[in-house]
Amino acid sequence: MEYVWKQKPKASQAAIERLGKEINVNPTLANMLINRGVESFDQAKDYFRPSLSQLHDPFLMQDMEAAVHRISKAVVNQEKILVYGDYDVDGTTAVALMYSFLKTFYANVDFYIPDRYKEGYGISERGVRVASENGFSLIIALDCGIKAMDKVKLASELGVDFIICDHHTPGDELPPAVAVLDSKRKDCNYPYKELSGCGVGFKLIQAYAKFAGMEESSLYNYLDLLVVSIAADIVPISGENRILAYYGLDRINNVPRPGLKALILQAKIEKEIQISDIVFKIGPRINASGRLEHAKASVELLIAQNLDEAIERAKLVDEVNSTRRNFDENITKEAFEMLAIREEGAQWNSTVLFKQDWHKGVIGIVASRCIEKYYRPTIILTESNNKATGSARSVVDFDIYEAIAECADLLDQFGGHKYAAGLTLSVENVPAFQEKFEMVVRSRIEEIHLKPVIEVDDSLLLDQINYKFYNILKQMAPFGPGNTEPVFRISNVYAEEVTVLKDRHLRFKIVQDGQVTTPVCLGFGMADRAKDPDLTTVNMLRGKMRFDIVVEMRENFFRDKSSLQLYVKDIKFD
Repeated sequence: MEYVWKQKPKASQAAIERLGKEINVNPTLANMLINRGVESFDQAKDYFRPSLSQLHDPFLMQDMEAAVHRISKAVVNQEKILVYGDYDVDGTTAVALMYSFLKTFYANVDFYIPDRYKEGYGISERGVRVASENGFSLIIALDCGIKAMDKVKLASELGVDFIICDHHTPGDELPPAVAVLDSKRKDCNYPYKELSGCGVGFKLIQAYAKFAGMEESSLYNYLDLLVVSIAADIVPISGENRILAYYGLDRINNVPRPGLKALILQAKIEKEIQISDIVFKIGPRINASGRLEHAKASVELLIAQNLDEAIERAKLVDEVNSTRRNFDENITKEAFEMLAIREEGAQWNSTVLFKQDWHKGVIGIVASRCIEKYYRPTIILTESNNKATGSARSVVDFDIYEAIAECADLLDQFGGHKYAAGLTLSVENVPAFQEKFEMVVRSRIEEIHLKPVIEVDDSLLLDQINYKFYNILKQMAPFGPGNTEPVFRISNVYAEEVTVLKDRHLRFKIVQDGQVTTPVCLGFGMADRAKDPDLTTVNMLRGKMRFDIVVEMRENFFRDKSSLQLYVKDIKFD
């Protein structure tokens, strides 16, 4: 796949020199920090050393006071409270957080996760009726509910109140709940708009703790759950999320709850845990139960009280995840075969694939895999309960939610945000939807959006790559959307000591102006990226062809020794 390299804006020389002098960093670092909104000593202090004291007052969120008073009333009157959440990582961590918090001072609490296959996404009629039939008079819904008008109305008719904690974009009308906590509400003046669903839940327990006179430090026990939700739900790691992620990583590395400790052991993570470890190793294991079986198993793991119990539960979750990987690989292969046939015909700006027997639990992952290979706004559909149901994933800077909304006349329901969404429609509407969605995408998308972009922070010379430089980069973590890992361009180099690993990966050193890098370059999956066997990347590297390269700088540990490595994102030959 061809990538577009996009150089991030260069700050003014005066601004670079001023910040560099104030905090004693070189021009490259000063420019990177300015691009991240850091332009003064005080801003640098907040960026490099976030403080929990910088968290916003939770009562700035619309309806927060009503939510806190309703929970207080339930506690005083000994009402039964049901914590209700979505079946993904954000939902299950949010349920674990809220349930665990309430259980510290109140016994009359239970939790409920809808069955993905029997009930579908969000608040279900079955869930509401189960609550009513079992005497629950208050439901706290997390990571769902912002569009559940009918279900909340039904609950009210059955004598059940709702508090909704969501972070998805509301519709024109809000559900008739006692409180609707969502910073994306048009009438909500909460300063930060990008909290995860679990993050909104955290603001509620923060508010309740403040109301009840609890020590705020007692809430820090839940930050390990919160960072898992932030990482796995791919929300921006900026503002308040950066503070929560920073301290969440500290907690998950030092005193993780038993369930997360068991997952860390199961995933064999033996180094300091970063956001990427949560995204690729911890999150998928938590998600697996909800994808293939029932997410209740993940919540039970996350609220486990001791490590022995947690380890047994983590083993079961890991087995489900292994099954999930098999489904993922097989369905991805089928999807690629379908796309290969389609690509021989007309030029498409979108991907909509439907197969009746694909496993509903992995179609979101398959959509992401299709984007990795073909880079188009993608929707993968399967059949469930006599309906076509699917997951949508988008490319950078294209709002797939808005594109789906343009096709609402063909849909039964849909929801989500700019880069990910879910939808349900009649099976007979799939061809018409495929055609209309392509038309909408074609009318909205720009050519530049059809090629993946690598944003480059700055250019480097080889002699700038050293531990002093890297140690400052490391302090810029946690990395993720809104605070991406630094990417550097190194120009006019050639390769030496080129080795192919496992027939797929490349290991080599680069030479610039006669100087050889000490850090080794690693190019994963780059050994064969050309149709012409004489023009594979490995052959061109071994032929001493000159090239430019974009890399991320990482630290590798082997036998108690550390070394710098350059992870190659792309190569462009002269």
